[in-house]
Amino acid sequence: MDQFINDRNALVTDAIEGVLSSSGTGVARLDGYPHIKVVVRTDHDRGKVALVSGGGSGHEPSHAGFVGRGMLTAAVCGEVFASPSVEAVLAGILAVSGDVGCLLIVKNYTGDRLNFGLAAERARALGHQVRMVIVDDDIAIPDAPQARGLAGTLFVHKIAGALAEQGADLDTVADTAQRVIDNTLSIGMALDTCTIPGSNKEQRLSAGKAELGLGIHGEPGVEQVDFSGARQAVTLLVDKLGQHLAATENRRSQVALINNLGGCTQLEMSILTKELLHSCIGEHIGWVIGPASLMTSLDMHGFSVSLLDVSGDDDLRAALLTEAAPRYWPGCSAVVAQPEVLPVPEGLSPSRPAPSAHEPTRTLIDSSCAILIGAEAELNALDAKSGDGDTGSTLATAARALRNRLDDMPLDDTPQLLHSLAAELSQTMGGSSGVLLAIFFAAAGDAASRGSDLQQALQAGLARMQQIGGARPGDRTMIDALAPALEILDQGLPEAARAARHGADATAGMTCARAGRASYVSEANLAGHIDPGAEAVARLLEQLAT
Repeated sequence: MDQFINDRNALVTDAIEGVLSSSGTGVARLDGYPHIKVVVRTDHDRGKVALVSGGGSGHEPSHAGFVGRGMLTAAVCGEVFASPSVEAVLAGILAVSGDVGCLLIVKNYTGDRLNFGLAAERARALGHQVRMVIVDDDIAIPDAPQARGLAGTLFVHKIAGALAEQGADLDTVADTAQRVIDNTLSIGMALDTCTIPGSNKEQRLSAGKAELGLGIHGEPGVEQVDFSGARQAVTLLVDKLGQHLAATENRRSQVALINNLGGCTQLEMSILTKELLHSCIGEHIGWVIGPASLMTSLDMHGFSVSLLDVSGDDDLRAALLTEAAPRYWPGCSAVVAQPEVLPVPEGLSPSRPAPSAHEPTRTLIDSSCAILIGAEAELNALDAKSGDGDTGSTLATAARALRNRLDDMPLDDTPQLLHSLAAELSQTMGGSSGVLLAIFFAAAGDAASRGSDLQQALQAGLARMQQIGGARPGDRTMIDALAPALEILDQGLPEAARAARHGADATAGMTCARAGRASYVSEANLAGHIDPGAEAVARLLEQLAT
């Protein structure tokens, strides 16, 4: 798999340079490349406790991205998924520690514990006060002797960082950090493994499967489970988390950190957030951090949820809510129990005519909707060759909405029905196609109101759509199938379908699109591919004619 890297051996140092170059003032690195990769604050007051964390790279923005006022004083970076050396950790400690001491925040992995632990011993031998806490927030493996450290580590960074910035002494900072660890739970799920730079991706998940309870180094999860969507995925995680939540009458006692493991889109993360807050533990969540990429696993297509119990602990809540300088920290927001919903402006929703029944018309529209819904995947695949891959979904979404409105349609009144179709599509069908088809049906409805028969009305709609949209036959759009079909519609659906098919097939040879999304696509990518809008028209008429 190709990746945007230069030299595999220099990818961590290159990445650190990118973070530093875009972070402004207040952060720097130690002059120890390539073996010592340490990011430090330059504005740290050595009269305050220093916080040092780190570990293997590949979890960005952790850990270097959280160096700054109110969070870490130094981050010690290893190679991808590999603990930094003792010398690198010691360099970080010595670079930022003053007389008041240093707290090491370490995730519970053998290499990290050993290297950070030995570095702490060496620093103490040099006269430094050093304490260390081990984050073991993973709950995936019941009764695990060594639970892993996951994204809950960010709670420790933030709260300990706030206390250190306020001038708390080392024991207070360390003891509070341990209290956070003791009250933090984390678990993750992924649909795919991560890609380690320079290595072949391990393919251990089959279609329809997800991995529950995996770590942040690409290691296998506790089990593979059937996957059927965001709600089911969140339910599985919530079931695990709920087993560890203490019984409490305090409804808003938990802070949730919703972490993108690297490969989820923001759209997915927003849906997962909605499902978490509507789940059976949603009423216990009072504050949310994210959704955001905070502690990733390279490009893993997955997410994790961490919960921190702050019931009755005003100090922890206050520390979480303080501002922090690192730009990768998204902040902590109070949950809105029920999002506010405002009415749409007056005049936006058109008046709806009285519904009426006409079984042949209802059957025609319902069949048309079924055809478009059934063609969703194929039309998307066709559109992906020459556009953005959403034609099928756009049409199917509108068709589903239209089906649900059939009982409210004036099916026995052609002019009113055409206007109703226009109104429905303008509200439910996105993109330029929705606007154009709304114009098409609205103009057709106007023509029908003036006495035109159906063929004449639809041709009037086409003329108006061409006038406003600017496309003509030969421009490689749906019009290449729609115009010839309407021209001979009076000869019956089979003839109209044949004309539409001929027009749609002809678009495969049109390498210069002059309208629509395909006009932005190169000739090489258009060659040999039928326009998806034209294909939708042809397929619809062909199946209606059979």
